[in-house]
Amino acid sequence: MRAMTTTTSRSPRRRTVVALAVVLIVIVAFVVRLVDIQVVNAREHVDDSLSMGLQSSRVEYATRGSIVDENGVALATSVNRYDVQIDPMLAIKGITTRDDDGNETTTAWPELAAQIAGVTGQAAADVQKIVQDAVAANPDSQYAMIAKNVSTEQYRALVALGLPFLSFPPQAGRMYPDGAVAGNLLGFVGSDGQALAGLESADNDCLASTNGKVVFQQSRDGVVLPGTEVVTEPAVDGGTLQLTINRDLQWYLQQLIAEQVQNTGSLRGTITVVEAKTGKIRALAEYPTVDPNDPTATPEKDRGSRAFSSPFEPGSTFKALTTAIGLDSGSYTPETTVTASSREVLGDARVSDAFSHGPNVYTPTGVLIDSSNVGISKFADMIPAQTRYDYLQKFGVGTKSAIDFPGESDGILHPVQDWDKQTFFNTAFGQGLSVTVPQLVGAYQTIANGGVKKPLSIVEGCTAADGTVSDVPSTEGTQVISTDTAKEVSLMLENVATQGELASKIAIPGYRIAIKTGTGEKVDENTGVYKPDAYYTTMIGFAPADDPQYVVAVNLDEPRTVKSSAATAPAFQKALTQVLKSYRVIPSGTTTPELPKFG
Repeated sequence: MRAMTTTTSRSPRRRTVVALAVVLIVIVAFVVRLVDIQVVNAREHVDDSLSMGLQSSRVEYATRGSIVDENGVALATSVNRYDVQIDPMLAIKGITTRDDDGNETTTAWPELAAQIAGVTGQAAADVQKIVQDAVAANPDSQYAMIAKNVSTEQYRALVALGLPFLSFPPQAGRMYPDGAVAGNLLGFVGSDGQALAGLESADNDCLASTNGKVVFQQSRDGVVLPGTEVVTEPAVDGGTLQLTINRDLQWYLQQLIAEQVQNTGSLRGTITVVEAKTGKIRALAEYPTVDPNDPTATPEKDRGSRAFSSPFEPGSTFKALTTAIGLDSGSYTPETTVTASSREVLGDARVSDAFSHGPNVYTPTGVLIDSSNVGISKFADMIPAQTRYDYLQKFGVGTKSAIDFPGESDGILHPVQDWDKQTFFNTAFGQGLSVTVPQLVGAYQTIANGGVKKPLSIVEGCTAADGTVSDVPSTEGTQVISTDTAKEVSLMLENVATQGELASKIAIPGYRIAIKTGTGEKVDENTGVYKPDAYYTTMIGFAPADDPQYVVAVNLDEPRTVKSSAATAPAFQKALTQVLKSYRVIPSGTTTPELPKFG
């Protein structure tokens, strides 16, 4: 009896164990099959479903690269913008809601259209018309575009309306956080994201992104089926373009040149800062400027960079180049003298100085200090024309800078065979030819850098999304004049700063400064002849002159209140002072040795 009881009690237990084992086997089989379908052979099954035409797709948006300054501060970034799309077939039915008591309330489409328009800034009638036109064209229409590129704030407000027939595919928008700071250099993009001007256009290969594609399965009501999303084309973000520009310095100099242009009644102006030993442009401020966030608010002629695109006659700033060429070619020495009056006829050419004086026995230093056209012409007469032409080309005159900025001009340097006697002398003091601002600062960078011309640069490089770096400009220099010649000319330009008539206006305590001024006549673009009483005025120099670190140039187009180079002096002094402060340049430990003006 006891044995029978034991056997009976074990039988249900055995059946339970067997049942559990069977259930476990079934579960394991299902898990194995599920893993096989969704993991092991997922690609095969997705491909099968796609081949049956049940798939849909969406764009995987990539982000356009940023433009940053020398310290990594963003000058141009991409922000999320959104298109507002609507399902017209659903929208015209309105929305029916039910409260907690089961009472239904229907909001008609016109009222909903008004809610949408209140966010997008459109008229309610216009929103209604978009839907009406879509339904009229196709009663089963499930797509119409209400608005493009709305802001994140507008997107959130539309989402808060809770309208199930609205969708918001994201779009990449462009934002320039500091507005017009470096606007003439940065350029801008169109509403469709296409690069249209400036560095946005020139370096589009670096900045441009590539959108990707995601393919997926969805039900009839538009619900994405889990596990069916497949990235068929990965999105690739654009690279980061790092500039040599210093954002804070650029901002300050833009305020400064705007003030100087307005104070002098000029048409426009520029301030340029170049690192003497590298050729890197640390600031290029222009006025008028453009805000890339709203370029159409600026006249089209002012949306680019006139520093690169508008050549001008450099005037007496070229006397330093003529002096350097004569010394380096051995045509004369720093002690050589010429006798020059304020007006002379040299062969078939007439040359005049800007001030009246009797015969002066000038050294090259004296010619630069007094800025004598007659004196520099007589020194130039000692240099063969072809020699002077060849040196000017080496200095970069007549060719674009290494930057090759969009719209950059070559300037004008006529071949020697086209020079008559008047042109021969005029080119010695900066007339009868034209340069861009980068060409002029590049020539002075050569003198400041011991005679070695460095290619100007405004881009440090491009860092792609995967971290690789490209587009790093060349830093290889060219010896244009000897180190000794560069030092001799630099010392002469220091004496212009200490003995010239603007000495008190441009002095910076503790620093030795080298400068030269220039006043060039302006050609009327319509007639091709010189405009009466219209000039370009320029001041260019570098500091500390005993160990040059930065070249600064100020250029004004048609100043009216002061028409000489004195118009540029206040801005030059303030600009150079700010540059020396910004980069914490150590003051000079010595004073400028005085050189004789006369023999």
